Amino acid sequence: MKTLLLVLQTLKTPARKMSVDIGGMRKPYHDKSDFFDFKDLVAREPFDQFKAWFEEASNHEKIYEANAMCLSTATKDGIPSARMVLLKKYGPEGFTFYTNYNSRKAGELDSNPRASLVFYWEPLQRSVRVEGKVMRVGEEESLDYFHSRPISSQIGACVSNQSQVISTRDVLTDKETELLAQYGDGKEPVPKPDWGGYRVVPHMVEFWQGQSTRIHDRIRFRRMGEGEEVDEKMTQNGENGWVIERLAP
Repeated sequence: MKTLLLVLQTLKTPARKMSVDIGGMRKPYHDKSDFFDFKDLVAREPFDQFKAWFEEASNHEKIYEANAMCLSTATKDGIPSARMVLLKKYGPEGFTFYTNYNSRKAGELDSNPRASLVFYWEPLQRSVRVEGKVMRVGEEESLDYFHSRPISSQIGACVSNQSQVISTRDVLTDKETELLAQYGDGKEPVPKPDWGGYRVVPHMVEFWQGQSTRIHDRIRFRRMGEGEEVDEKMTQNGENGWVIERLAP
C-alpha cells in the first residue's frame, strides 16, 4: 500500500527539466609552442601593452567591435551585476566609457566606486582583465564627447531613462519622434541629459592568451602595495610603479 501511494505521489509531481550537459564543447586555442611570455611584452607598463593588443584586435577582420567590454559593478552590499559597454578612450589616465547617470550601473559606481572590465577577442584567443577604482569624467569632457556623437545617438541618450521600467516600446519611439522633429536638422544643439563618462583607474591589468592544453598564459601588471618588497624570483619590476608577474592558469 505504501509503495502504491509513493507511485501515485510521484505521478502527481511535475517533472523537473533535465539540465543540459555541454561539457563536451571544447575548441582548440594556441599550440603549446605559441605561448605568451615576458619576452613577448612590448612594454613594461600595461597601457602600451594594451594598445598593442587592442590595435591587433581592431584590425582583425573577424572582430566586429574590439572596444566591447564587460563592465562588472557591485552594490555597497557586494551584490554584483555585469553588462556589455563600449570603451571610448584609454591611456595612462585609465579606461573611459559613457552611460546615463541614473542607470543601475551608475548608481552602483557612485555608491561603490570600484569596477572590473573584461575584453575578450575570441579569434585571437586573447582576453584582457582590468580592475580599479572609478571616477566620473569631468563635465566638459562628457559634454564634448556627447556632441561628437551622431545626432541620432544624442537623441537616443535623451530618450532613455536607462534601467527604468516602461509600459511599451512606444514610450521610447514617441519621445524619439518628438526630439527628432525639434533637433533632427542639427540647427539647434541637443541638450545633454544626466549622462556622462566614468573612468576606471586600474591597479591591475591582466593579459590572457589561451592554450589548447588549457595551460593558459596569464601575465599580470599590478601596482605595488604600500611598503611591499618585491620577490625578484617571482616578480619583475616594470615601469611607472608597475610590477609584472606570471600567474598559474
